Amino acid sequence: MAKDKTRFVCQSCGAAHPKWQGRCEACGEWNTLAEEAPAPRGPGPAAKAGGGRRVEFVGLKGSSAPPPRIPTGIAELDRVLGGGLVAASAVLVGGDPGIGKSTILLQAAARVAAAGRRVLYVSGEEAVEQVRLRAGRLGLTESPMALAAATALRDIVASLEGENDAALVVIDSIQTVWLDALDSAPGTVAQVRACAAELIRLAKARGFAIVLVGHVTKEGTLAGPRVLEHMVDATLYFEGDRGHQFRILRAVKNRFGATDEIGVFEMTGTGLMEVANPSALFLAERRGNVSGSAVFAGIEGTRPVLVEIQALLSPSSGGSPRRQVVGWDSGRLSMLLAVLESRCGMSLGQNDVYLNIAGGLRINEPAADLAVAAALVSAATDRPTDPDRVYFGEVGLSGEVRQVAQAEARLREAAKLGFTAATLPRRVARGGKAAAPPEGIALAETGHMADLVAVFAEKTVKRDRAAP
Repeated sequence: MAKDKTRFVCQSCGAAHPKWQGRCEACGEWNTLAEEAPAPRGPGPAAKAGGGRRVEFVGLKGSSAPPPRIPTGIAELDRVLGGGLVAASAVLVGGDPGIGKSTILLQAAARVAAAGRRVLYVSGEEAVEQVRLRAGRLGLTESPMALAAATALRDIVASLEGENDAALVVIDSIQTVWLDALDSAPGTVAQVRACAAELIRLAKARGFAIVLVGHVTKEGTLAGPRVLEHMVDATLYFEGDRGHQFRILRAVKNRFGATDEIGVFEMTGTGLMEVANPSALFLAERRGNVSGSAVFAGIEGTRPVLVEIQALLSPSSGGSPRRQVVGWDSGRLSMLLAVLESRCGMSLGQNDVYLNIAGGLRINEPAADLAVAAALVSAATDRPTDPDRVYFGEVGLSGEVRQVAQAEARLREAAKLGFTAATLPRRVARGGKAAAPPEGIALAETGHMADLVAVFAEKTVKRDRAAP
C-alpha cells in the first residue's frame, strides 16, 4: 500500500500542493504554503463500525413553529439579520480593521443582555480590561453581559458546555482561536476551519446563537477558507471608509432573511448610531445647481435608497485618459462611455473621467446606469440636472434603456423625500394597465440614451437663446 505523502496547503485560499513552493499557483500569494498531514485513506470510523442509526425522513410540511428570533435592540442590525438572531444559528461578521465590528457587536450584546438573556463575549484579541475600556466609552459598563479573554478552543468549548442558559455567544475573532491538536499556527486555513466547525457544532447542539468575527484580506474578502462562509447561516460585511462617518452593514448571505439587505450606521464618539432614513442623510449636503450631479433611486435588499452620483470631466493632460471610480463598477463606467460615444455621438474619449457615489455607499445594481449617464452628460454639457428629478434604468450596448425591478418602490421613496419628477425606462403594462405613479411625481419615460442626451442639448440651446 502506498504511503500517504504530506501536502502543502495555502493559508490564503486553501489550495493543496504536492510539494512546497514559494508562490501559490491558485491565488498568486507568496510564502503562504504550510505543511499539513494528509487525510486518512480508506473507510472512516463510521464505515468500519458498520450498521449505524437509521435516519428518519419527514414531510416538508411540519407542525413545529418557526425558529424564534432574538432581537438585538438595534433596528438596523435586526433588519440586516432578517428580524433578529435565530437560536442555534451562526453568523460571520467581516470588515476592515477599525471599521466598527467589535463596537457594533459589543453594543448588540449589551442590549440583548439588558433584555434578560445570558450573553457571553469571548475576546481573543483584547484583554478583559481593554474590553471594559471600550464598554466605558460606549456607556455600557452597567450591562450584565459576561466577558472572558481566551484563545484556546478546548478552554472555550469547556466553558460553553457548562452554560445551560446562554442565548448569545460572541467570538472576537475566529482567527485568534487555535486548536492544540493541529500543528499549524492560529489563523491558518486548518485552524480556522477546525475551530469554526467545532464552535458551530456546539451552537447547534446547545441552541445558542453564535457570532464569529472574521478578518479580511487586502482584497476585502474574508480571510481563511472559503468553506467558512458556507458553514455559517449568515455572512455580514461592514463597508465604508474609516475616514468617513457612515458605515454600511450588508448581508451577502442569509438563510433566514433577504440577501443584499443593508443597515446604515453613523460612527460617533459614543459608538455606532442607527440611521433610520439613509436617503435623507445621503442627500443632506447635495447642491442641485451643480453640473455633473444626478440622484439615483436604488434598491438595497428590500430598502429603497436615494443617493447622489457625481461625475467630473476634465481635459486629459496627455497619455491615456484616467477613469477613476469610487463606489461603482469601473467596467460599467467604461461601457457607458462607449455607448455615449458610439450611439449618441458624444466625444468623451480625450477627457479624464471621475465618478463618485456620495456618502460612502457602494452600488452594485445595473439600475444605476441611467443615473450615471445623466451625471456624465450633465458634466460634459455643463448643464445641471433638474434638482427635483431622480433617475433609474439599465442601459444596453445598443443604447436602449431597459426595465428594472421595483419601480413603484423607488418612486414612492422619491415622492416621500419631495422629488417631483423621475426619468425611467418605458414601463410595460401588467394586466392591461401600468401601475399609477405616486401623486405629485411626473414621469419621463425614455427608451434610448439619445433621448437623454437630447434633453441636455435642448437645455443648452435654450441657454444660448436666453443669453444677451
